[in-house]
Amino acid sequence: MVIRLPTQKADRKMNKKWISASAIIFALAGGFYLLGNNLAVSSEVEEEIVLEEEEFEENLLYGINIDELDVIEGIVGKNQTLSTILAPFNVPYQIIDEIARKSKEVFDVRRIAFNKKFIVMTPKDSSQAQFFIYEPNPAEYVVFNLEEVQIYKEEKPVEIQRVEFGGLITKSLYQDMMELGASHELINKFADLYGWNVDFQRIPKGDKFKVIYREKVIDGVTVGFDGIETAFYEHKGQAYHAIPFEQNGEVSFFDQEGNSFKKEFLRDPVEFTRISSRYSLNRFHPVQKRYKPHLGTDYAAPTGTEIRTIGDGTVVEARFTSANGNYVKIKHNGTYTTQYLHMSKIASGIKPGERVKQGQVIGYVGSTGLATGPHLCFRFWKNGKQVDWLQEEIPPSDPILTENLLAFEKVKIEKMQQISAIPYTKNRGKLLADK
Repeated sequence: MVIRLPTQKADRKMNKKWISASAIIFALAGGFYLLGNNLAVSSEVEEEIVLEEEEFEENLLYGINIDELDVIEGIVGKNQTLSTILAPFNVPYQIIDEIARKSKEVFDVRRIAFNKKFIVMTPKDSSQAQFFIYEPNPAEYVVFNLEEVQIYKEEKPVEIQRVEFGGLITKSLYQDMMELGASHELINKFADLYGWNVDFQRIPKGDKFKVIYREKVIDGVTVGFDGIETAFYEHKGQAYHAIPFEQNGEVSFFDQEGNSFKKEFLRDPVEFTRISSRYSLNRFHPVQKRYKPHLGTDYAAPTGTEIRTIGDGTVVEARFTSANGNYVKIKHNGTYTTQYLHMSKIASGIKPGERVKQGQVIGYVGSTGLATGPHLCFRFWKNGKQVDWLQEEIPPSDPILTENLLAFEKVKIEKMQQISAIPYTKNRGKLLADK
């Protein structure tokens, strides 16, 4: 290889070019260096700002920053009003009056009730209340901004909590579940679920039950029921698993064989209660004092207990007669008709021609007509003839479809494993052997 060295003249030209290029390179390098340092500094500043924001989080209560406020908690006393509650906190009567007038659309202050919780907030340098917060129920609160004369209602955040337990029948489903901490709503939903498989009016001691359900919790306090996830009942040695599965766009319960728990009718027109008299062709009438057919089923319940239609249908009668008292009659289809007697009152909007849905409240238990005490007399017609409701075999909804069997099996295995892991308990904290 031959390398040609430049001449002296050429060297000078190249030196000038090299100097110019070097200057550009150094200038660019310096620029990038300064830019990099600026970016680094900027990042450090941002990081410091973020840290400062984290260090100075607001101390909120009911959505209000209370750093500069004193917070006083109280309970509404007997006959207390907004005016008497706020009187010790130097709130002018004119503001109380304006708050009372403005709040009617949000919350009528005349509904402030005994034994309910309230909060008063005052500035640390003043004894005059700035905020008044009232809790009408565990799930809501009303904020009265006394300084700006504003009123608004908010809901507390709700936590959904999963609960499970199992037990043995020693007295009744209702009593044994109550001793384990179950709510009335949970017991009613459980009884509705199994009503067509088990006669809870006549269950033997030794039957077993387990349930996994959800409840709503606010501030660590349970405020409501949020549905059953899965359940189990063993009746006279026969096991019934309730497996939730979505089919045709609806989540329903199926047994371990894939048969639906859902039927055209609910098992009872009132939530879990006591049957006081059954269908009979020769029963002594307590009012007329003679033996005559009793072609219905009587459910004992306190006055005002909700009565629900057992299925979808159309109201054909809703009126009062001297024998039936206030009653409603519903035609469900060409085969079945039901009637609900002795109501204290018929529910609003229930009149002939109205469509009703399964479980809809149509009236309230009473003792109108020929009745000695509060109860519901429920009557059931099949093909135009009154029959014994408790002996009827109502066909279930569709079972698991063939194309859904594999998916159902997967859900079934998961739910049955969850249920099997739950121990039986006699009462809170006391375990029984899982027989």
